[in-house]
Amino acid sequence: MLILDGKIASAAVKAELLKENQSLKAAGKRTPHLAAILVGNSGASETYVASKVKNCEETGFDSSLIRFDDQVTESELLSKIKELNLNPTIDGILVQLPLPKHIDDEKIIEAIDPNKDVDGFHPMNIGRMVQGLDTFIPATPYGVLLMLEYFNIPTKGKHAVVVGRSNIVGRPMSILLSSEHPQGNAHVTLCHRHTPKAALDLIVKQADILVVAVGIPEFIKADIIKPGAVIIDVGITRVPDETAKKGFRIKGDVTYEEVSKVASAITPVPGGVGLMTIAGLLKNTMKAYKGHYYHN
Repeated sequence: MLILDGKIASAAVKAELLKENQSLKAAGKRTPHLAAILVGNSGASETYVASKVKNCEETGFDSSLIRFDDQVTESELLSKIKELNLNPTIDGILVQLPLPKHIDDEKIIEAIDPNKDVDGFHPMNIGRMVQGLDTFIPATPYGVLLMLEYFNIPTKGKHAVVVGRSNIVGRPMSILLSSEHPQGNAHVTLCHRHTPKAALDLIVKQADILVVAVGIPEFIKADIIKPGAVIIDVGITRVPDETAKKGFRIKGDVTYEEVSKVASAITPVPGGVGLMTIAGLLKNTMKAYKGHYYHN
């Protein structure tokens, strides 16, 4: 059984980007610059953003972390995004989600210049992805593709099942796996919360490649896994545990210990897709640095 180790795969991506950044510096050029906006002080969001900033440093990227308290107004946030859009030294912009309830997530995402939307959430980038055009792929699905590529997991003609239909992971993942590219050309079935349990179990049992992104700890059990399947667990949930040093444990959407005995390959949680999401984000930032895709 192969462990799809995000540490190994992401290290390869970052080594490639670091080499490219070193060449840029040697040529007297600036390096890519990522600006991250963090609203509030959610522990999970703090961890995610800190990791992104750390990975920028390790890869030779410049980064800026812009903080707002959770009482920031929508107009203040939009004003900051406009400022970053107009700054020629900022290549990529990301706004850490979720935002406070008084702020419209969609309005904020749509305010980001599509040329700087390195999270790949802007409707223009999503539309281009659907059409198979060059664009910024949402960071987590992009990270999964990079992982499949690194570990040479074949997808052509395989039955890929995606459980979860969020605009951040599930829906774009289903489109990318069925698209015309080296990590695509799969037959894809998309399941979600309205898929009847009996049907879900039957469909999952047919999956050569299973991608699970529902945010429910240990939702998928070993008894519905096809022997030899490749398992991509996108879920990451903090589960309270008094015996743990931090008072919680990180769980994925798959029962790892059981499923790993049936699968041919599986991502660990943590240490799997989360690290590849950052790799995808960095690749998108380098892409943004190299050139714009929409001409104003």
